[in-house]
Amino acid sequence: MQGSLAGTPSACPSAVARLPRPQRASCRPLQVVRCDQLQQTKQYTNQGSVSQRCLQICAGALAVQHLACAGAAQASEAVGGVSEATSTLPLAIGGGAAIAALSAALLATDPQKRRTAQTATAGGNEKDAVKSYFNNQGFERWNRIYGTTDDVNKVQLDIRTGHQQTVDKTLKWLDEEGGLRDTTVCDAGCGTGSLSLPLALRGAAVSASDISSSMTSEAQRRYEEAASSGQQTPTTPPTFTATDLESISGSYHTVICLDVMIHYPQDKANAMIKHLASLAQDRLIISFAPKTIAYTVLKRIGELFPGPSKATRAYLHAEADVEAALRQAGFKVTKREMTATSFYFSRLLEARRS
Repeated sequence: MQGSLAGTPSACPSAVARLPRPQRASCRPLQVVRCDQLQQTKQYTNQGSVSQRCLQICAGALAVQHLACAGAAQASEAVGGVSEATSTLPLAIGGGAAIAALSAALLATDPQKRRTAQTATAGGNEKDAVKSYFNNQGFERWNRIYGTTDDVNKVQLDIRTGHQQTVDKTLKWLDEEGGLRDTTVCDAGCGTGSLSLPLALRGAAVSASDISSSMTSEAQRRYEEAASSGQQTPTTPPTFTATDLESISGSYHTVICLDVMIHYPQDKANAMIKHLASLAQDRLIISFAPKTIAYTVLKRIGELFPGPSKATRAYLHAEADVEAALRQAGFKVTKREMTATSFYFSRLLEARRS
């Protein structure tokens, strides 16, 4: 996260949690002090959501402590117990040594073995693993998250809210710059159409694609439902194609790729940005999960307790690396936005051909 949200949560003056120093023969419980006044914390940070970051990292500290002393089952329970305090009782990890100790413990618990096993089910090809995931259990999960059903948990609802905020910010940029009527737009990695549909209903000529045929079929269904409800449709109906990003071809005034880079390591992300830039005549809009110390730790915490439907790798990207890739492709960043909820973090960039 950018600004104060990118800083270490240990600066919070009204909540301190300390990890014990390593012990050879014993393991002391993690001591946590709850904030007495949430308002005081908000005034100190100027952004109340920092308290959430504090709490989430503290939950991870509890998990690591319990992993060392009692095992994964108890650690999972510890995370759940602490998480229920998110609404009124923010927590923080105090001191750089505590952050270092937590980070070291998380890095030592490498989920590589689980990832390798997941990829092996797709013949060892990570792209095929992603495709298989989003055509099966991943589709079921994300179709609920990106839909309107109430059949979602608090985390999924939070992710839905965050993603929609990113979509809304993108649409606001486009509306402020003169609208989209009859403008050619490529929505790369369209999912179930959360961006494609409002783009088309604004009059854009949308070419939408996703690696998952299940996703594109659902996006097509949602568009047809919207069109049959009497909403104004574009001159050129949108197309929905099942294909990976590397196989997209054509030339478009604007290319948009939201929340897809999380599936690409940096070296492949650079090539993907170069390819998307080659399709854009004027404008490229992309979003990615920013790589900061705090988010790296939070990501590893999440990897310690993966749910059954969370089966793909997630990659964070340094903003400087993304911007460098855009410059190499002949684009200059002209706008920036950040969306951060409790469980969704996304940096949004607009770049113009320079």
